[in-house]
Amino acid sequence: MGKPTGFLEFERALPQKESVESRKQNYQEFVHSYTDDQLNHQAARCMDCGIPFCHSGCPLGNVIPEFNDAVYDGRWEEAYNILVSTNNFPEFTGRICPAPCEAACVLGINKPPVAIEEIEKHIIEIAFKKNYVQPNKSYIKTGKRVAVVGSGPAGLAAAAQLNKAGHDVVVYERDDKVGGLLRYGIPDFKLDKSVIDRRIDLMEQSGVVFKTNAEVGVNVPSSELQDYDAIVLAGGSTIPRNLPIPGRELKGVHYAMEFLKQQNKRVGNSPIDVEEILATDKNVLVIGGGDTGSDCVGTSNRHGAKSVTQFELMPQPPQERTSAMPWPTYPMLLKTTTSHEEGCQRYWSVSTKAFLGDDKGHVRAALVVDLEWETDTFGRPTKFKEVEGSEREIPCELVTLAMGFLHPQHEGLLQQLGVKLDGRGNVEASEGEYKASADKVFVAGDMRRGQSLVVWAISEGRECARKVDEFLMGYSELECKDQTVSYA
Repeated sequence: MGKPTGFLEFERALPQKESVESRKQNYQEFVHSYTDDQLNHQAARCMDCGIPFCHSGCPLGNVIPEFNDAVYDGRWEEAYNILVSTNNFPEFTGRICPAPCEAACVLGINKPPVAIEEIEKHIIEIAFKKNYVQPNKSYIKTGKRVAVVGSGPAGLAAAAQLNKAGHDVVVYERDDKVGGLLRYGIPDFKLDKSVIDRRIDLMEQSGVVFKTNAEVGVNVPSSELQDYDAIVLAGGSTIPRNLPIPGRELKGVHYAMEFLKQQNKRVGNSPIDVEEILATDKNVLVIGGGDTGSDCVGTSNRHGAKSVTQFELMPQPPQERTSAMPWPTYPMLLKTTTSHEEGCQRYWSVSTKAFLGDDKGHVRAALVVDLEWETDTFGRPTKFKEVEGSEREIPCELVTLAMGFLHPQHEGLLQQLGVKLDGRGNVEASEGEYKASADKVFVAGDMRRGQSLVVWAISEGRECARKVDEFLMGYSELECKDQTVSYA
């Protein structure tokens, strides 16, 4: 702990952002960095809490008080080494993680929590500037070969860890560039793709081989994987949840990822081989209140949409914790993102009954109705009924469906490998072992646990890599989340 009284002296503060009008003109990141004094003050807020619940809040088990202490004292290399001992990609989580660690911060019981996510981002960026981040080459090779299918956060984490253990790793990616969800699911204004490229370059220097435009089970025969000693499936949860209502087939109604992926390709100068989806001068309706929906809002505003409206089926979340979400659990609170700040009309407890079209087969409006929810004794919504007389039309020429994802794609690789699926359509794996039903096949990330957070995907990739290493070698020296590590 850097300063015993820091949490009493300094208030939580986040870095300044570009103005709304300025940042809407481009797709660049718009959050500034702390000054040296600001960073020192924010690290000083980490209190001597005795039991740091932030550890358990973080899916990676990041050793947060220790790196905050190092930041306060300006011990940058130590802060970096502590951070990367549990997290392969803090430059990703420091930008796009919803920070469950902050929800579990002890200071957060009665004050704003420590700004852990921003401190994490500053540590890794300072480490890059100071040249601490170097390729992680293993000079003792095992002679074992591992195929990783999918280059999202889970696949990248598994590949980095297995390469560190001395195995030869080849990553297969079906898109034209590496990164999976990081590349084509998250807008550039939240995660600049040069940040991904910088990390991929380091991994290639470390010995990891990437094969793009390689969809195993389609243009790459799944039999090719049998030449490897182990296979890691990390293809993500890619089948979106549909809204099968009248008018779904109308032009202008799209899944959110179709819309977001196109824009990321546009920014990255990658070819777009389908009809372009643009929000320019249109009334945009975003259905779904999560992060993906928020990304659609921010992208639509940058396109120059006439208006942006966002619907959520569930009731509006509370602004503060309730008895149903006590500290240190992650609270489902009202979240107003930077994209919402840029312009968006938001509605809760709304159900979309139909999409209405014009004489050219293009969507012109959505027919919606308000909902009245019943709640349990903790105030949690349980069931709803339609509010009589609330049915109305909402004009829209572009609709993006951002209601989450169901499961991974079954056709192709999964069917050809013959792996078992669980009741939700994910790849079944033994608890804590990450082992699929097929011989020498392991699975990690959203493909195993279902749609989740980037930080969970990295954690899954790391833990899966350890199990693969044990499978190949009989033991593993790779870090485990449950290990106790000393930094004295």
